Amino acid sequence: MKRYVPEGMPESLTYPHASVGDLLAGSARRHAGRIALRDGELTLTYSELYDYASRVAAGLRERGVRHGETVALHQPNSAWFTVTYYGVLLAGAVVTPVNPALPALALRDQLQEAGAVAVFTHPQTRSVLEEAGVPEIRLTVLVPPTQAAPALDDADLSGVPLEALLATEPRHPVAVSGDDLAHLSFTGGTTGRSKAVRVLHRNVVANVLQMACWRGAARPVVDVEGRVHLEHVPEAQTPYTIRIGSSTGVSLAPMFHAMGLISQSVSTATGTSVVLAGRFEPRRFVRLIEQHRVNIIPGSPALFHALLALPGIEDADLASVQIVNSGAAPIDGHTLYRLGELFPNACVVEGYGLTEATMALTTHPMLRNSPVSTGSVGAPLFDTNIEIRELGCGPVVPTGETGEVWARGPQITDGYQGHQDLTDEQYQGGWLRTGDLGRMDEDGWLHLVGRAKDMLIYKGYNVYPTPLEDLLYEHPAVEGASVIGVPHAEAGEIPVAYVVPRTGYEGGPQLASQLMEFVAARVAPYQRVREIHFLRALPVSAAGKILKTELRQRHV
Repeated sequence: MKRYVPEGMPESLTYPHASVGDLLAGSARRHAGRIALRDGELTLTYSELYDYASRVAAGLRERGVRHGETVALHQPNSAWFTVTYYGVLLAGAVVTPVNPALPALALRDQLQEAGAVAVFTHPQTRSVLEEAGVPEIRLTVLVPPTQAAPALDDADLSGVPLEALLATEPRHPVAVSGDDLAHLSFTGGTTGRSKAVRVLHRNVVANVLQMACWRGAARPVVDVEGRVHLEHVPEAQTPYTIRIGSSTGVSLAPMFHAMGLISQSVSTATGTSVVLAGRFEPRRFVRLIEQHRVNIIPGSPALFHALLALPGIEDADLASVQIVNSGAAPIDGHTLYRLGELFPNACVVEGYGLTEATMALTTHPMLRNSPVSTGSVGAPLFDTNIEIRELGCGPVVPTGETGEVWARGPQITDGYQGHQDLTDEQYQGGWLRTGDLGRMDEDGWLHLVGRAKDMLIYKGYNVYPTPLEDLLYEHPAVEGASVIGVPHAEAGEIPVAYVVPRTGYEGGPQLASQLMEFVAARVAPYQRVREIHFLRALPVSAAGKILKTELRQRHV
């Protein structure tokens, strides 16, 4: 398989046997006075971030939280999320990030499955935590509101205030090994019940360094005290990089999700200044980019579709943006092209990963005119192997054929907490069975065609949703699209599309007919979309993934 590491970079990295806290300690030393987090009027330098996190760690220890116990982060995105995240890890405890929008019963299930003994919550979410009523929780800490995460008028403010922990004098750091558990991260639950994935410190460190070194054209360095920082590789030849210690990014991806959770440590490792955006509002988001001269924009396809649909977006000053990164869900080629037009000075890239792989497995090279094959989600990261195997744990298929994606690398996690049967099924011989369907082309680029559970069988033929969705996005009338398989008495299953029309187009029989003809002209007869339904918006998770289970329920 061809490798596409940045030019001038080694094909393999040396991974220090370090903890996540060692990444923060390295940047606190290397970039001490640089702004790490900006949340409205609240700003923290890297030195202050490390000091605050150390105080949180000491405060947790004083209140009885011990090494290896689990602490939940039940709060929206804000600067305090990052502070408390590192504080938990520096205390030697385990982070379990939970969706702040979960209803009480689902929240209780996740907290109990993770074995949480303490929770950091927020005025927005405190009442739901109280309703969940988890008796095992010994400590509830309330973080203050910020511009990114304001308080509600009738907020419940009970609990230990974060200020009490910040007043604690830092102690000598707790010894944390790379083999210790760092996260119990719940899967998205888009195809079934969420499961807690065991993510070790070495998994996080490896995936952070894989992404940070790839995107920053850098290599890791460990000082005599075990702190980790990055140095630029002078031989690396790429104009589009995260500039170590001088880039500015914006944080928007939910931090309870793998993309947001790991990206904050990629920013830490690269000494990036991060602007907390809070809830996505397109016009405000654009103002933040202009005001802070943002260089790096991560997001999901749903976010970018909303941004492209914003009236007057072509008049915004987006010249500062150098990297646009799409993740969390597959993005169609037409939208990637439009993003390239919107951000004239940026390299627009896509990556692929999943919670069971910490976050990322593949990414595009950092080149504006890259050699990436159309529709590809990139090439494997440093020290990552991808194989395409027959469904049902079969052999590797020939190049170009479709099968199930399997992955191996230092970012592959430790299995599912309390579910050994599922662990044995998905983790085999050092490889992760991803459940995604894809193919590798002859140049080594990975192409995804959908989830194994999303594949439908029409009259004996396998039909994959993603290529059909990509075609629909090419039509000027389509703002959003999702294809599912619907039971059919004669065909077994038929491809059915749910479409969000663009402004100026009216969903109805005429447009449905046009769209079906548009797709039919570009696919084999068995792949044709048989029905189209119009929606005002597609159902999506907080991380931006389309909830196809909700669409299927319409046909039960």
